[in-house]
Amino acid sequence: METKKLFVGSLSWGLTWQDLKEAFGQHGEVVYTKVITDRETGRSKGFGFVEFASVEEASAAKEAMDGAELDGRAIKVDFAEEKPRD
Repeated sequence: METKKLFVGSLSWGLTWQDLKEAFGQHGEVVYTKVITDRETGRSKGFGFVEFASVEEASAAKEAMDGAELDGRAIKVDFAEEKPRD
């Protein structure tokens, strides 16, 4: 099954989930965004996730955004791998 969720890496430390939603929202209906933060410090770990309403929108966003500059950094975008739950 193809996923509608994208992994976004190489994020700048100051980027928020709202920034991700705004940037990726140009490519389709974003239903969820999250920037992963350190539990103890609350600082961004430099990566996050963006989920789209459809696989087609996720694919279009991946094509458009992989290698694009966001907040001064070239980001890496790929399909997220779902971790199997034990």
